Amino acid sequence: MSKVSALLASVAGAALVAAHGHVSHIIVNGVYYQNYDPSTHWYQPNPPTVIGWRAAQQDNGFIEPNNFGTSDMICHKAAIPGGGHATVAAGDKITIVWDPVWPESHIGPVIDYLAACNGDCESVSKESLRFFKIDGAGYDKSTGLWAADALRANGNSWLVQIPANLKAGNYVLRHEIIALHGGPQANGAQAYPQCVNLKVTGSGTVVPSGVPGTSLYTATDAGILFNPYVNDIQYPVPGPALIAGAVSSIPQSKSTATATASATLPGGGGSAPTTTSAVVTPVSSVTRLPSSSSTTLKTSTVAAPSTTAPPSGNAQTKYGQCGGSGWTGPTACAAGSSCSVLNPWYAQCV
Repeated sequence: MSKVSALLASVAGAALVAAHGHVSHIIVNGVYYQNYDPSTHWYQPNPPTVIGWRAAQQDNGFIEPNNFGTSDMICHKAAIPGGGHATVAAGDKITIVWDPVWPESHIGPVIDYLAACNGDCESVSKESLRFFKIDGAGYDKSTGLWAADALRANGNSWLVQIPANLKAGNYVLRHEIIALHGGPQANGAQAYPQCVNLKVTGSGTVVPSGVPGTSLYTATDAGILFNPYVNDIQYPVPGPALIAGAVSSIPQSKSTATATASATLPGGGGSAPTTTSAVVTPVSSVTRLPSSSSTTLKTSTVAAPSTTAPPSGNAQTKYGQCGGSGWTGPTACAAGSSCSVLNPWYAQCV
């Protein structure tokens, strides 16, 4: 086996080390709701009751394409429903905030789904959920930005809108980033699904049909086994089509929490919102191009991520690029990380 082949064979191990992120909270009409924190709640004998699903992602890890057909793909590894929910009105916009800072190297789409629970989401069987896509943003050729770039530039947050005509009831919101820095190789993409429970109010009448979470993608879909390191990127967002009336993404904007609320228990319970200081300060505004079958984002305030390498000889920061075809920047990594080759076009400090 050649040296390059041996390095490429280590993609899976390097990707595991580079695993990165979970949703820390959501904001609905200025109200902050805590999400499940796998880095702390997993280890607590009596973790707080939250809207987010519990999952075995203590490493902030991902689902690999070879496992897309398993139940882990529904709401992450060994996921079980959150103990409570947040209430939103049909048509409301929800800000979803990630932690820690999403790495610049983890380029890819941002996709959102809903699934009706037909009862309490807190006790639903995840295998019974049928997800329909309410947004799905990929690559914007006009700016050179991926949806994950826009998320990171907007304070590590993503704004999603609940369909205005959605029938009142209980739903699971499945929010997801798919990182494509390992996408050129089989089983190299990384899916980061996150689920929260919502109670939707309103007078809508529509409940779109959906598909099981285990059927959203396959390992060989064009938007999963994909090389993002080409000159002319033509990216097909994976998964089912958007529901009628949905757009690839709504205009992204700043969001600040001015109150907090605890999760509402099935049948009631939970706290009313209480005033607090702002907890989120996004830094940019992103607007959407006209909707089409392909996904586009446009921004007038967010510059494309810089491709200028640090001065020669400087050590690259953790999660930064340290090699790949045509790379002229630093190949040494800062203390505590080392350069791992993910594919011929990209090596990363992990």
